[in-house]
Amino acid sequence: MRGDSDGLIVIKFSDVSLIYPNSTTTVLENLNLEITEGELVLVIGPTGSGKSSLLRLINGLVPHHTGGILAGDITVDGISTRDVKPGGLAHLIGIVGQNPLNGFVADTVEEELAFAMEALNLPHETMRKRVEEVLDSISLTQLRSRSIATLSGGEQQRVAIASALVMHPKVLVLDEPTSALDPIAAEEVLSILHRLVHDLSLTIIIAEHKLERVIGFADRIIHINGDGQTMVGTAEEIMAVSNIAPPIVHLARALGLDEVALSVRHMRRMTQELRDSTPIHRVKTKPASTLPVIEIENLSLAYGTKIALNSISATIFDNEIVAIMGRNGAGKSSLLRSIAGINELEHGQVLVHGLKPKDLHRKIRRESIGYIPQEPSDLLYCQSVTKECEVADRDNELTTGTTHALLTQLVPGIALHRHPRDLSEGQRLGLALSVVLSANPKILILDEPTRGLDYEAKKTLTRILIEFASIFNRAVILATHDVELVAELATRTIFIADGDIVADGPTLDVLLSSPAFAPQVAKVMSPQPWLRVRDVLDAIGGRTQSC
Repeated sequence: MRGDSDGLIVIKFSDVSLIYPNSTTTVLENLNLEITEGELVLVIGPTGSGKSSLLRLINGLVPHHTGGILAGDITVDGISTRDVKPGGLAHLIGIVGQNPLNGFVADTVEEELAFAMEALNLPHETMRKRVEEVLDSISLTQLRSRSIATLSGGEQQRVAIASALVMHPKVLVLDEPTSALDPIAAEEVLSILHRLVHDLSLTIIIAEHKLERVIGFADRIIHINGDGQTMVGTAEEIMAVSNIAPPIVHLARALGLDEVALSVRHMRRMTQELRDSTPIHRVKTKPASTLPVIEIENLSLAYGTKIALNSISATIFDNEIVAIMGRNGAGKSSLLRSIAGINELEHGQVLVHGLKPKDLHRKIRRESIGYIPQEPSDLLYCQSVTKECEVADRDNELTTGTTHALLTQLVPGIALHRHPRDLSEGQRLGLALSVVLSANPKILILDEPTRGLDYEAKKTLTRILIEFASIFNRAVILATHDVELVAELATRTIFIADGDIVADGPTLDVLLSSPAFAPQVAKVMSPQPWLRVRDVLDAIGGRTQSC
């Protein structure tokens, strides 16, 4: 079975429609699509629009395991997903989900990579060779003996990708594969996937919100609108009309350019004259507060023989939004957990408004420290979205509906009857954030707060956090790899490497000093000191509605 010009058809959707019980809108409606061998397809759309559902249709998890009413037919390598259980396609399809930790079955990295091959009774020599190959290709060699439970979120994501690749699948399906990766690791993984497409004709389908990272690798884009309708086309075709777009596309529109650029190099060429003709214009920053709210003194922490934090000292002030950045495993989450009072400190101390976090309990703790871990589900324990909101209102002595109103601002359209664990990653994050913010804590701690959030949801999150910090005189500290988020909201950035603070200062200075962690606009406009689209427009003396 071959397409007219694009080669062997590996995946085919024929008049596919999908709707979930109790839903008022279809996820997909009459989708016809052919994905060929050696094609890299990017799936985009708003948070909760159905991107994960589309991926799960490919291996039959939808509707076999999740329920839902499916019309039409999906075939993979000529096999209909209706005729086999999801496990029947395991030899063809590798899956990497939004939360890798849920899919691990072994204790160590090397055991996890070997597990699926052992289940298929592959020869020992074959297993050893494949494990070594994938450890090298995903840069995991130094982690081979590590316990998976001790890895950072980004390191776990790389292990999950390696576990899928070691099976030599014909199709690789990835749900937000770079969401927990630092920019350098994300670039490495995407380059590996790109090489697999070109060298081995692997077919790859990726759902991703951080388009600035992946759009340059995509052959085609599937845009899911959230109302059942889809658009399919090249990256250039979809970006010409899509509201969901990376910063350089919004920059091209704001500047009124004739075309959109999909790479920094292309955009630099298009804006050469603008950079050369505009005087250096540094963005003004408001004076920092002098009221300390978090005091960290000589903080040290280790996991066994691995040093996570090495005698760190820092002071965070009122009204500050502080971004903690660094490579995967640098110690960002360990620092946040220490501030939240979760980790046992080996040396040094942490004070929040003059008190030790571990001495705070119940209502006083909720009002003092709001903490959202990398996995928001850890904070959710009720049977429905409605119940979570009601319990938060009651615990925080708020008017009924307050928490739900906050949720509606952040991630609109969530069905109140749904179980929190049935929500998408971004929707769960929005719910957890609403529950924590409803207590109006004195400090807010966020670990990777944009996993699963689309650009519009991130804009709303940015606005809420800025208002929370400035209007209520609160401190916000977040660990993130999302350099675009940091550029938009952080007043200060602390960069950590191997447990040490290597940079601490205004966000503009820290991001511009690190090319790998610089946002797209900064790369396009260098050496001009601009991080955001609005910085460019301010410098040239105008704003447009499209920004």
